[in-house]
Amino acid sequence: MYFADSYSNGLYKYIDDSGNDSGDYASSLDITGSLDNKVAKTVKYKVYVKASTNLKTVVNYDINYDVAKKREKEVRHDVMSHVYAYGQQCPKAKGIIHLGATSCYVGDNTDVIIMREALYIVRKKLINVIAELKDFAMKYRNMPTLAFTHFQPAQPTTVGKRAALWLSELIMDLDDVNYIISQLKLLGSKGTTGTQASFLELFDGDHEKCKEADKRIAQKMGFEACFPVSGQTYSRKLDTRVLNVLSGIAQSAHKFSNDIRLLQHLKEIEEPFEKHQIGSSAMAYKRNPMRSERIASLADYVISDAMNPMLVASTQWFERTLDDSANKRISIPEGFLAVDGILDLYLNIVDGMVVYEKVIHKHLMAELPFMATENIMMDAVKEGGDRQELHEKIRQLSMEAGRNVKVNGLDNNLLDLIAADDTFHLTKEQLQQCMNPERYTGRSKEQVEDFLAEVINPILAKNKEDLGMTAEINV
Repeated sequence: MYFADSYSNGLYKYIDDSGNDSGDYASSLDITGSLDNKVAKTVKYKVYVKASTNLKTVVNYDINYDVAKKREKEVRHDVMSHVYAYGQQCPKAKGIIHLGATSCYVGDNTDVIIMREALYIVRKKLINVIAELKDFAMKYRNMPTLAFTHFQPAQPTTVGKRAALWLSELIMDLDDVNYIISQLKLLGSKGTTGTQASFLELFDGDHEKCKEADKRIAQKMGFEACFPVSGQTYSRKLDTRVLNVLSGIAQSAHKFSNDIRLLQHLKEIEEPFEKHQIGSSAMAYKRNPMRSERIASLADYVISDAMNPMLVASTQWFERTLDDSANKRISIPEGFLAVDGILDLYLNIVDGMVVYEKVIHKHLMAELPFMATENIMMDAVKEGGDRQELHEKIRQLSMEAGRNVKVNGLDNNLLDLIAADDTFHLTKEQLQQCMNPERYTGRSKEQVEDFLAEVINPILAKNKEDLGMTAEINV
């Protein structure tokens, strides 16, 4: 099968059962029967191909699954059932199908191909999340907001700078995806225990032909190489490496979802909430962060799922055992499916995130007097004050202001307390000059601008053909 590269216009072609161009196009592939809800006129078998592919080389894929299914009930072996079914369709080749090969020649090579294609899909969605989040970070790069350490108010940052932190982790994930794709190798044709003994026999003792067979397999499947050594299977540590990449994406998304849920509690930032959406079956007023919570739920699954190939890889016996098989057929596909859902949710949330600027400002100004005390102390020293005495006085007055807020439910009156204290020699008007939030965000704005210009934009420019995705969440 030819795995498609899209045409320059992003479309795929229908190819008929004779290898001819049917003239029908679509923007995405659905191998179950239609493309973008369009059914090919008289096309029985649908194949999508690279623009450079010679159409006459395209093979029909009229796979007789019913024959294979019936056969498997008899022989209880999946690969041999398909070998049998293949032989029914290709009677002249029946006698040499699977000659010298093992089940892992079929299954392991196929798994690597599928994992690569799945990683390409993950990569594309990840890039689109990065693009959407980049726009958000740029828009709010200069909007001061409270930062938190230990979820306690800390020196201010900006809304865009916080988004840049989310972005930074996604870039790490993209690097990991790119790396693992570049490192993927096929099993090749190694035989029953990895020695290629059967192929050496078939090639009349010609070692170079055995090596050439692996090279050709890799080339025909679009890979740089096969594993130079293996048992019957490729090392199951490859599965561990792949799922660790998926786990990394899940970790980044979980962190993002946690922050959004906390911000929604503060009423500063909310995930999208549709006009007729119901937040709670009992409490009609609720606007629950359900999409972020769903990210967290799926992320927990993916992170824990990464343990599966670890356990499989570490408990393999010698050249192969079968206790990997059932596990990897579940853990790897479901890991990819869960990450696919996570990235759809991530993209959907960022695309419709709501920022409540006045609430953000209110929360910041309620805490800013505490943040400004160092500047106030330095201004007071300029007026002739003693730094050590001022430090102690600010500590005492801060405790009093804190009690007014926490115990009495009053507004933060620290500035009033400082203005009334002769130790500082500062008026309320002078103190108010310290209340510009942008004075306390440091280089947040500049950091965002530099990060986007130097790191994010080049990545997006290099992958512009992958941009433009949206994600609709129905539940």
